[in-house]
Amino acid sequence: MSDFRMETKCVQSGYRPGNGEPRQIPIIQSTTFKYDTSEDMGKLFDLEAEGYFYTRLQNPTNDYVAAKLADMEGGTAAMLTSSGQAANFFALFNICEAGSHIVASSSIYGGTFNLISVTMKKMGIDATFVAPDCTEEELNAAFKENTRAVFGETIANPALTVLDIEKFAKAAHSHGVPLVVDNTFPTPVNCRPIEWGADIVTHSTTKYMDGHGAAVGGAIIDSGNFDWMAHADKFPGLCTPDESYHGVTYAEKFGKEGAFITKATSQLMRDLGSIQAPQNAYILNLGLESLHVRMERHVENGLAVAEFLNGHEKVKSVSYPGLPTDKYYEVAQKYLPKGGCGVVSFELEGGRPAAEAFMKELKLAAIETHVADARTCCLNPATSTHRQMTDEQLLAAGIPAGLIRISCGLESKEDLIADLAQALDAIN
Repeated sequence: MSDFRMETKCVQSGYRPGNGEPRQIPIIQSTTFKYDTSEDMGKLFDLEAEGYFYTRLQNPTNDYVAAKLADMEGGTAAMLTSSGQAANFFALFNICEAGSHIVASSSIYGGTFNLISVTMKKMGIDATFVAPDCTEEELNAAFKENTRAVFGETIANPALTVLDIEKFAKAAHSHGVPLVVDNTFPTPVNCRPIEWGADIVTHSTTKYMDGHGAAVGGAIIDSGNFDWMAHADKFPGLCTPDESYHGVTYAEKFGKEGAFITKATSQLMRDLGSIQAPQNAYILNLGLESLHVRMERHVENGLAVAEFLNGHEKVKSVSYPGLPTDKYYEVAQKYLPKGGCGVVSFELEGGRPAAEAFMKELKLAAIETHVADARTCCLNPATSTHRQMTDEQLLAAGIPAGLIRISCGLESKEDLIADLAQALDAIN
């Protein structure tokens, strides 16, 4: 359905029932699939035929939803994973190995920063982090001979910086490596990174795509644009025979349109098993069907809340790329003309005591670690996710003690603002 608009893709891509078949995507809640002969199953293991033999690798329900996401992002292939963290790990580890190096934006979700800087480092994969608004010279200086990927987030969580995708793509391609972009916050409704040069797109589908806090999941979408064989020396996993899978050379057999996802499925999912449950994929698809409608309201509410906070005397600063006063407003206008998301970060004048008082008074916004939900969520990192850090350590990490992150849901914006107003009034 590549010729249809986003609204239609959200509702109808991925699954087209035949005569007398279920109108809704069927949940194939089965671990295994039966075949008449060993020869029939053998063709699947040899990657000579399409089909299913074990849900740890692939499942029809998952593939229907993955096909929808590929169409929405403008890619050629996609896969679902058990979480957004699994998606980012698979996307990077699919092309990196011990001795490889990654260039990444420093302004990314803390869990992903730790994945790259600590966990993957233990696996022998090094990384250099650069500011999202670095100069082209600074960005190019971060590359090494063994660099194999560049990583960034369209809108960073929770800093809300906006990635200059074209700048990072240009640098990545000039060094013969792909750009991987986590597009969780804008979703393809508000930004399609592939159109700006990204090669691989990832998502925590747990967030806006699901939209109701019901099912954890992740996704990887391949643009099909990166020519792996043109840089075969950098990517032996894709461009030389995989002896763990019958000696197949993925880039030769499946081309640049299918090699990346096929390898991630037949090798990484086989060995690491981070599959998304079919039931979760079904729930995810229900969320996708209304994504285009919900994102418009999330953006509307986020901007209204940001504007209210921006003019309040007890608020020290507001981060929201939709505000004309925001540092990333101009780059957001380029990549996110319809708006970004409903998440707003703001710092209170009174620091930690003010944040604690504010959080206690909230009536409508729920205190949760979650974001991008139909219900408004709010969090003070200093007293929750980062409570082990001192105020000085928080400031050094760019997370001042008085920082609040609010994820504006689908409620009335007037009610949200009223709730924030009364909580701010309670601060002495």
